[in-house]
Amino acid sequence: MRNITLLFLILITANYSCAQDNKVLDVEKDFDFEIIISELEIPWGMDFFSDGSMIVTEKEGSVHIYKNDELIQVNNVPDVIVKGQGGLLDAKLHPDFENNSWVYFSFATNAGSGELANTKIVRAKLHGNNLTDIKDIYLAEPLTDKPYHFGSRIEFDDEGYLYFSVGDRGNRDENPQDITRDGGKIYRLNDDGSIPNDNPFVNEEGAKKAIFSYGHRNPQGMEIHPETRKIWTHEHGPKGGDEINIIEAGKNYGWPVISYGINYDGSVLTEKTEKEGMEQPLMHWTPSIAPSGMTFVTSDKYPELKGHLLVGSLKFSYLELCELEGNQVINRKRLLKNSGRVRSVKQGTDGFIYVGIEGVGVVKILPKS
Repeated sequence: MRNITLLFLILITANYSCAQDNKVLDVEKDFDFEIIISELEIPWGMDFFSDGSMIVTEKEGSVHIYKNDELIQVNNVPDVIVKGQGGLLDAKLHPDFENNSWVYFSFATNAGSGELANTKIVRAKLHGNNLTDIKDIYLAEPLTDKPYHFGSRIEFDDEGYLYFSVGDRGNRDENPQDITRDGGKIYRLNDDGSIPNDNPFVNEEGAKKAIFSYGHRNPQGMEIHPETRKIWTHEHGPKGGDEINIIEAGKNYGWPVISYGINYDGSVLTEKTEKEGMEQPLMHWTPSIAPSGMTFVTSDKYPELKGHLLVGSLKFSYLELCELEGNQVINRKRLLKNSGRVRSVKQGTDGFIYVGIEGVGVVKILPKS
């Protein structure tokens, strides 16, 4: 696939369920896209500088800058443990990066403990292609030998608060519903790693003070809505029940007490899809698409996509367009069908959409002429 220089993006006939809409979609529109980075096997996270250049992570532990058609490796990257779903995950520039040079990373670490691991957030200054002044921001505990559900995406809101996700680490019975434990949570911190004094559980004895919301399974998508400025996430369900959620302070999103999915062996996970005090998803995917990465399209370069949400699918190897009316998904369409496992998608500061595809690299979607 690395020898492919041009692929076609097709919106095809689709007939698959979501919570709000079971319409048969019969549309076909072609876009071109080009592979701009072919050297990366699993491009996990991306963010963009003001000049349109890109910082991109690769799961195996490397960080790169793509600028002027050149891929430059970044030095002094923290040690990462590559374990199952864990590795080097997301990267996010500070909103005031132009003045402070801070960039944030999420990754799996063993913290010197051998084969045990959990998700860690660090901050570093980026000078040229070197990381300096590396500071630990958060380490989810305890470390475990389980190789899945690390999360993890990073986002900032308009007030400069740092949000990130950590999956339930495969311990659904204890972590997601217990605010004294890490895992299955969305967290909010100040940009230096300190706890905001209005976090929802700062006054709860024994609680992890960084928690902003809980009852999550494995969130691998996070983006701030361009109009409402709310934090949106999506997360993996089990067999069915992948979700999109709008994150609110202190809310419980239900996992595993309520779910639209079942166990992987087909047995019943829970008979409840709703419960008082637990939030309903904005939408759910059943069957699961295994979502990873998301971006809102605001660019005038893509009038057919503008105002809607793009989500990557690992399971079915496509990019999904979720057409929105307010906070409702009214239609779903498949893009980049059979292109590969879509790991990440971002709209760049240059207005173009970039997609990280496992086994392909990073591709740039070209608008219709």
